[in-house]
Amino acid sequence: MKTESAEADGENMKNNKQFFYDRKADVLYLLVKKGKEEEVVEVSPGVNVELDGQGKLLGVEILNASAAVQPIVSATKSHRDQPDYLYSIN
Repeated sequence: MKTESAEADGENMKNNKQFFYDRKADVLYLLVKKGKEEEVVEVSPGVNVELDGQGKLLGVEILNASAAVQPIVSATKSHRDQPDYLYSIN
């Protein structure tokens, strides 16, 4: 069961989705919320999370993004009801 706080956080994230892709560097950045970055943690090779002073997630950085995301894009292409532009990162 969701709490009011979890529902509010989920709604806030839906309304504030932001991502940035740098083609030259091949880096995808997913912004969760704005704040002062205090720590960066590598959670797996090529995937870093940025945390604030309280350890709350600010964003996710994916290095070599085109290769990392391609298997997901390919798997979801079978959903014909979605426009192709939702899948393109190139």
